[in-house]
Amino acid sequence: MQAGELIAREQAELTEDHVTLAWSILDQVMDPEVPVVSLTDLGIVREVTPVGGHLKVVLTPTYSGCPATEHIEQSAKQALEESGFNSVVIEQRLAPAWTTDWIGERGRLRLKEYGIAPPIGSASKPQLDQTIPCPMCDSTNTNEITEFGSTACKALYQCNDCLEPFDYFKCI
Repeated sequence: MQAGELIAREQAELTEDHVTLAWSILDQVMDPEVPVVSLTDLGIVREVTPVGGHLKVVLTPTYSGCPATEHIEQSAKQALEESGFNSVVIEQRLAPAWTTDWIGERGRLRLKEYGIAPPIGSASKPQLDQTIPCPMCDSTNTNEITEFGSTACKALYQCNDCLEPFDYFKCI
């Protein structure tokens, strides 16, 4: 028996300690498209709840057509199971829709350190004609090359000072 098997096998109910452990495990599961931010950094993990002898994890994909959704669900479940949670139920919740407002401060910092400009402002209060700072040199002398970047949630920009192209994670 693996050490973690006790979590679900020998307890009828999971405790808050198990929920805390599950959150910390999910905090280590990285997004497959931006592997420096975790599912919790992005706010994809909405809820972790003990229900009877199993653990229910609610995930909200970044958008309903995201090609990584199935991989994210499988990765979350696998990480929890490898840590000893034997009965994990993943629920996909589409409403309310995911928004970049759910990206935490650590996630925004990690995006910038990776070379992706994090979303500026709030999805609920879009600001047109905003300046996007370069994540490499912090210059605000940037311009949008195309509103479509490497993924649907990003736009492609270029810095006019350091000349580096970079993705901007759009407010959605």
